[in-house]
Amino acid sequence: MALKHPTSTDGITVDYINQLLATAGTGATVTDMRIIDAKTYGEQMVSTAGRVAIEVDYSDDTAPDLPNRLVLKLTRAVDEIMAPFYANEVAFYRGIRPELAIEAPRCFGGDFSASTTHFGLLLEDLGVRGATFPNTTMRTGPDDVRALLDQLARLHARFWESPRFGADLAWVETHVEGAVATMMNELAPAYIAHEVETENFKREMVQRLRTTPDRLLAGVQGVQRHQSTLPQTLLHGDTHLGNSYRLPDGTAGLLDWQLMVRGYAMHDVNYIVTTGLSIADRRAHERDLLGYYLDRLGREGVARPPAFDDAWAEYRRTLIWGVYIGWLTTPVVNYGWEINVMNHLRLTTAYEDLETAKLVDALF
Repeated sequence: MALKHPTSTDGITVDYINQLLATAGTGATVTDMRIIDAKTYGEQMVSTAGRVAIEVDYSDDTAPDLPNRLVLKLTRAVDEIMAPFYANEVAFYRGIRPELAIEAPRCFGGDFSASTTHFGLLLEDLGVRGATFPNTTMRTGPDDVRALLDQLARLHARFWESPRFGADLAWVETHVEGAVATMMNELAPAYIAHEVETENFKREMVQRLRTTPDRLLAGVQGVQRHQSTLPQTLLHGDTHLGNSYRLPDGTAGLLDWQLMVRGYAMHDVNYIVTTGLSIADRRAHERDLLGYYLDRLGREGVARPPAFDDAWAEYRRTLIWGVYIGWLTTPVVNYGWEINVMNHLRLTTAYEDLETAKLVDALF
């Protein structure tokens, strides 16, 4: 029987939590639960899904390693446009996350309903491990980004040109084909055009780049077609600083895997460097950080990592995605004014510094 997923705290019951737990085969049974906190769309960094922190009690025969604090991700009760994101993230946590030796939230159950386009994901509460969650209002430096590049190199190396993309992982979408790609290419452009027209700061940042939303879209599509011919691997897909966390021992992790995709590694690398560092730090350290990542890629088992000059060119090209899709799509309500403007400022400044437009135009 299909699960009936709630879109608010109404409907989050012991029975529902047990149904989600059953999808992961944990054998666990919850006997009681309490809602600790709830954030819906537009509240404190909630962008594409709601988050509800719960505390649960298990039956006596439940394995002792299951946490009593969990976070339930649930459908944003706005419209059906986010359905491809929800389906993609559930597929990641159920089909790929169990085999990964990287720092990412543990999952204890998940389900997506195609008939209702609603979903539920039961994840660990990272706060229990003392995680902190950076954003562009905080000072971060090269060491913070380096810790995230460690995780990306491990992820990318595991799936570098993997034959599994033609076998058990054939379902993983790409930047040029799949439901998420369709959404980005057919639905997002009208929304971005509206954002640019109605938000003065977005319109003037696009004007500063001497371009238009239509030209940026064509550039993104050109880069993605080009990079689909380069070595493919599994990407997080949305590595802006706000989708990361840091543990007390300095280990960094990645959350919000809704844009997980098969693609070219520089997509992930550029987005975390350009959103994770101040303009001055990026200018001073990005080449060294790219070199660090390529070295880590080799250490993680990639026999022939990209040559630095080739990677540097693609790193600069893929920045157009961060400018167009990454943040022009993002309304102010999602993260607030300061974070929204800061990400635009960092990305558009890098776009000029790195002569991204020239490199993109060279593809046509």
